[in-house]
Amino acid sequence: MGVRASIVVCTTSFLLGSLFTHWIADSLTLWKSPVTDEHLWTAALYYSILTKAPIELLYVLFAIVALGGTTIFWSFREGEAGNLMFDGGSIVLYGTTVLMYLYSVIPNVVAKFSSLPHYQINEPFPRLLRSPTLDLASNHLICSVALTGILILQAGRWWAELSDGDDDPTYLQEKSEGPSTPAEEPISQPLHAPIPTL
Repeated sequence: MGVRASIVVCTTSFLLGSLFTHWIADSLTLWKSPVTDEHLWTAALYYSILTKAPIELLYVLFAIVALGGTTIFWSFREGEAGNLMFDGGSIVLYGTTVLMYLYSVIPNVVAKFSSLPHYQINEPFPRLLRSPTLDLASNHLICSVALTGILILQAGRWWAELSDGDDDPTYLQEKSEGPSTPAEEPISQPLHAPIPTL
């Protein structure tokens, strides 16, 4: 169980860290008000750079996603109550993140930001790119919240298993007795012989 939980936490943390790198663009379009054309151009240029990254990076990302998903399903298969609750929730959140990335984020980046029009600093941002740029920031936020939920569920699972161990009476008894010692044999009492009468 410990190895599987570690793999899930590590892969989820890696994916969450990958999403945090998009903060360069998303902070300008999601958290700054008002959103200016300069903010939108900066975000669009960032996404344009992503489309020119080596394809090997995408393969590494897909391999990490597959490893994390496989590990969660493997742990879910055991059918224990904790696995059904915590891993079931993790599967839903992980699946939501993967589907959103596959069907919304990646097609949006590839279709809209592979080639940007040439622009001058004072030019207005193209209307056709405004909505996709804002949608990418929203999608990244949703994926980040879902991945954070997986980390919380895995921490909850660890805490629940620790609490179950504390409630086990033999666990508490072993903990209070300290290291086990061989049981002492009872000392046999001599039988009372009848006192002879004179």
